Amino acid sequence: MCGIVAFLATRGGNVVPRLLAGLERLEYRGYDSAGLAVVGPDGLLATRRTVGKVACLRQEIARAPLHGSVGIAHTRWATHGIPSVRNAHPHCSGNTLALVHNGIIENHAALRAELETAGYTFLSETDSEVIVHLVHRFRGEGASLPEAVAEAGRRLDGAYAFVVLDRDAPDMLVAAREGCPLVVGFPNPDGELLGALASDPAALAGLASRVAYLEDGDVVCVRGGTLALVDREGRAATRAVHDNPCTPDALERGGFRHYMLKEIHEQPAVVARTLESRLVHGHVPDEVFGPHAGEVLRRTRAVHFVACGTSHHATLLARRALVRLAGIETLVEVASEYRYQPPPVADGTLLVAVSQSGETADTLAAVRHARTLPYAGVIGICNVGGSSLLRETSLAFLTQAGPEIGVASTKAFSTQVVGLDLLALALARHRGAPPARLAEAADALRTLPDAIASVLAVEDTLREVAGEIAESAHALYIGRGDHYPVALEGALKLKEISYIHAEGYPAGELKHGPLALVDHRMPVMALAPRGELFEKMASNLAEVAARGGRLYVLTDAAEELPSLPNARVVRLPGPWPALVSPLAYTVALQLLAYHAAVAKGTDVDQPRNLAKSVTVE
Repeated sequence: MCGIVAFLATRGGNVVPRLLAGLERLEYRGYDSAGLAVVGPDGLLATRRTVGKVACLRQEIARAPLHGSVGIAHTRWATHGIPSVRNAHPHCSGNTLALVHNGIIENHAALRAELETAGYTFLSETDSEVIVHLVHRFRGEGASLPEAVAEAGRRLDGAYAFVVLDRDAPDMLVAAREGCPLVVGFPNPDGELLGALASDPAALAGLASRVAYLEDGDVVCVRGGTLALVDREGRAATRAVHDNPCTPDALERGGFRHYMLKEIHEQPAVVARTLESRLVHGHVPDEVFGPHAGEVLRRTRAVHFVACGTSHHATLLARRALVRLAGIETLVEVASEYRYQPPPVADGTLLVAVSQSGETADTLAAVRHARTLPYAGVIGICNVGGSSLLRETSLAFLTQAGPEIGVASTKAFSTQVVGLDLLALALARHRGAPPARLAEAADALRTLPDAIASVLAVEDTLREVAGEIAESAHALYIGRGDHYPVALEGALKLKEISYIHAEGYPAGELKHGPLALVDHRMPVMALAPRGELFEKMASNLAEVAARGGRLYVLTDAAEELPSLPNARVVRLPGPWPALVSPLAYTVALQLLAYHAAVAKGTDVDQPRNLAKSVTVE
């Protein structure tokens, strides 16, 4: 959602171009306004803020240039107050302090009233402005900037990551974190940068090859190439330093028209990378999930999944794989609902939390609540090393999708499914599954990269179909068995990026309501792979055809389909094993959604109202 970038350079340096470039690398997160603040050569605090894209901010700075060796910048996704210049960050206090903030301050109304009584005037509708006035107030009482930031943090309820710039201390940046991601960058030694902070390592690509992830309660002061960090108790602390997972090359489109298309085509490679070293001679070592995973997996008798959005669909697929391979009791919960009526936790129950970014607020809240319950263990499955999820779970599986820029997830979803399939294999082994069954499943997973590549070869046909449905107002997606979660995910992709209202259903549920919607204007995307449910699916297709529905059938068994009026059959390769087919069909639906969005002319990589990393509840 919101994005933060902050840089400190050598005297005479100019951080403005780097701040703008950093904001552009965070555009995928979703935002509605942008701004920056610097301390200029004249020692004065100067800001520029605009509504709209970072390009608008660039134009404003071109019109009224800025120069400064220390600065902060922000892209805002509105929570409190409409998108407007006065609600855009940075927010200032007393013409001396500027602040950028991600998160939500739950007690902002009480703090606002207190500060107004103390004489502060608020210029925005945001919750963020209370923070900068609090820091200013404590500075006026004699606190140093780090002390004032720490004291302000103690007054805040909610989630935040914020960075403060002080005109009277132009050689430092001070930041704090509680519940929202913030990283410290260690600039490359050959440049003029002395320090860097950001909400996402992507903003620091090419400038800081090493990063440290702050923990909740941390306050950090970056000053003259040095770092001073204290924890919640005010004790000096250190944080592990990691290679920056984002490089300039990884953040380029590589000749593709959009990041989403690039990421769809990267799936054979990233799936292979996720399997590499995790599937050894048909065996999934317990250590794949952490050094002490074996003990937890041996004790596991049931599994609870928590996730949101696309990650939730991955867990729906995982549930089916776990039941089939391990015969294990499983429960899937939407993370945003989990805390309000958590399920009973029987002895030997494992919690599996899935998030692309590892910063999904609802999923993290579910994990924190789960730690108060008697789970045998908690596994985090995530695509971002050093993320909050992987730090807060006792066991972890890091997928290998690499940076995903498009808001609508594609390759991150595929690698999540692969990680969950590997977990199913490991649990099945501990549950005494027949070796032949495990070997068959392992062999199937090895074929995944080739299966996905074969679907990518059908892209031209899927582009034609997308052009036919692009002007539709609604669409239905239907599937059975393992392909019902795929129908849900396909519908989500279409609505996310093309703004066509789409819903996914189990095909057997058509006659229980959705058939009322079917007519010649309603495209029905049907997933009909060869297998034990094929005949049942063929009957469902006949139901749609009899009512004049516009059928689009994705199948590897076209010659076995009955005659279907008004149907277009899209032939996919196959047949594929049970662990492979759902992902192969998912890739086909990703391409369908992508080309429908292109045909409609929507913003594929940054769809309206959505954000890549949902860091507020």
